[in-house]
Order: sequence, then structure tokens, then C-alpha cells
Amino acid sequence: MKKINVAFVGCGRISDLHYMGYQGREDASLVALCDSNEARAKAKAREWGVNRVYKDFSELLKQPDIDLVELLVPHHLHRSMTLQALRAGKHVSVQKPMALNLAEADEMIAEANKTGLVLRIYENFVFYPPHVEAKRLLKAGEIGEPQILRMHVSTGKSKTQWKVPLTSWVWRLKEETSGGGPLIFDHGYHLFSLAYDLMGPVKRVSAWIDRSKVPPGVYIDAPAVMMFQFQEKTRYGTLDFANTPNLVMDSIYYSDDDRVEIIGDKGIIIINRCTAKTLDYPPLVLFKDGITREIPVERYEWHDSFVDCTRHLIDVLTKGGNPRLDSRTARNVLEFSIAAHESARSNQQVVINQKAIT
Repeated sequence: MKKINVAFVGCGRISDLHYMGYQGREDASLVALCDSNEARAKAKAREWGVNRVYKDFSELLKQPDIDLVELLVPHHLHRSMTLQALRAGKHVSVQKPMALNLAEADEMIAEANKTGLVLRIYENFVFYPPHVEAKRLLKAGEIGEPQILRMHVSTGKSKTQWKVPLTSWVWRLKEETSGGGPLIFDHGYHLFSLAYDLMGPVKRVSAWIDRSKVPPGVYIDAPAVMMFQFQEKTRYGTLDFANTPNLVMDSIYYSDDDRVEIIGDKGIIIINRCTAKTLDYPPLVLFKDGITREIPVERYEWHDSFVDCTRHLIDVLTKGGNPRLDSRTARNVLEFSIAAHESARSNQQVVINQKAIT
């Protein structure tokens, strides 16, 4: 079996979690790093024992032994760098959200189809072990027929959270480089993906997105509420975002409170925790037959989702098959997100194009 040689393009804070998925693997190896900030790439190379560092993306793509590039770059670069990598004969794993709009996504999909290479959009939330176990319980009929999906996000603060430089946030606050707000278009993509993974494609969306001023004098897209109807009959969902910067959390990553509740006609599944710990509840709880009980989950740290997401793609490339979040699925999730933004702007319900769902 041929070992997969991997290059990271972008060596920001999130690259630490991506690296964890390659540790101890005999079938894949991180062999090169690329970053416009060469000093940052060299520092990561020393830490991880990587011998090759590039500042120029095009030079990296000329290396014939590199099989897969992981694009850990701002959203506005996803389309162009994906196309370059595919045309250079490289498999691509690109950060969520897939692109700034559906036209860009379609161009990326067409190029992947043309080259026959794998294009996977990196979405770790659907690999978070409590989410995976919740889906297993759902599919096993533990709560009967699911009817309602509730998802909640709060911002907050923590003394132990990641220290992320302001420069890493600046591009997220500009629509031309981020595609939308830092909460709903960026972080929200995780929740849109999770909703799709748990309950299937969405039929229509209504959304209200407010703005809150935060230091240093910029606005973020919260508070906000979204309601949606899934294509599956009698299935509905809500997603809300709260701007609560003074809410103290326990986190070694981002201070985001992510909670999920799935309500069926026979029971309720609650997923607590992800990037941070707030309410002192177990990571996964099942209410059924009048009894509330913890469902044991051995791994529930946020980094576990990155490890499993990375290893899934390695298995696809070495053993065959399709990524769970392939480019077509990611496009459908992007369309879901864009529909929510369109609804908020127009103050009208948006029906998602049924022909785009496959």
C-alpha cells in the first residue's frame, strides 16, 4: 500500500488539530508545509519534524511526490487554490465553508469530476464522537420518529481558551474575504452540516440575523434565529446564535457553547459540549421511557473530531470509497447556509432549489 504524502497550506492555529490526525499513521505522512508567512511555517516544521517548507503555493504543487494538499486558508482562497491543486494532480481537502457562493462551488466540483481526484470539504463536527453516537441512536430508532432538531451557539470567554492573534480574525470580518459573518457563515457551517447529517436535506428556511458591536468597533452577526423544514415529512429544526461575550466557559479551544437536542415521538437525545464546556451535564444524554440516562462516550474532546475526520479521508484514499462530506454534500450545505442569509436579508422564507439536492 502506497503511503499518502500530505502538505498543509496554511499554518495557523487550526493546523495543530489537523496535524493530530496524522500522528502514528503508517499509511500517511505530513511531508511539506506552505505559508505566506515563512517564519510561521518554519516554526511548525521544527515542531513537527517536517523537512520541506514553501512560501510559494505554485512551487509546492510542482512536487511530484505530494498526493494530498490540505488547504487551511481564508474562504476567498478556497476556489482558486482548489482549482490549482486539482489541475496539478493533487487530491484536495479544503476547509469549510466550501466556497463564497454556489457558482464557485460548482466550478470546484466540475474540476474534481474532470480530473477524477478526491475533493473533500473538511467538516469535523459530524465526526465529533457524541454526534456520531447520537446519529447511531437516532438511526437505531431509540427515540422513535424524529420531529424536531434544536441547535444552539453562544459566544463566551475562558481563561484557558486559545490565544488567537487579531490578524487571524480580520479577514473573517470582511464579507469579501469571508463570504459572510464570522458566526453564521463561518462557524454556522458546522451546524448546517450537522443538521444535514442528522436529518437530511432542507426544503425551506426562514431566518432573522441581527448585529452586535464588539471591540474593536466591529459588528458580528448575532443574535440570530433560523427555522427550517427538512425534506423528510414532519421534520423541523431551529438554530440560534447568542452574542454573550461575558459568559464564562471552560475551554482549551474556542469559547463557543454548542448544544444539540433531537426530539422524537419516543424520546430525546441531548448533546452537550463540543468546543467548550458550559452546563455541567454529560456529553450525551438519552431520555426514554420516562428515564434520563447518560450514554457513555469515551472520547468527547473537540480535537477527537479532527482526528477522526482526518483519518476518514486517509482511509478513503488508501482503501477506496467516497468521503462522507464530499463536494456535492458540501454544496448542498452551502446552499442551506446561503438560503438562511437570503431569508434574513429579504425578510422572506427561502425555498431551496430541489434540483440541487442529490
